[in-house]
Amino acid sequence: MVLWRKSSRSNSSANCVEVACSGRRVLARDSKNPAPELAFPAEAWRRFLDKQE
Repeated sequence: MVLWRKSSRSNSSANCVEVACSGRRVLARDSKNPAPELAFPAEAWRRFLDKQE
């Protein structure tokens, strides 16, 4: 079982992204429609976050 967290940038209209760590992968999904989940290698997710700042 993974622990899903909602993005801190989620807005009040409930358009939310949730993320979870699962081993060496990071999972992402839409909170209103949780299937399908997207899986990314942890290092790729770190690079994505670094480019967002």
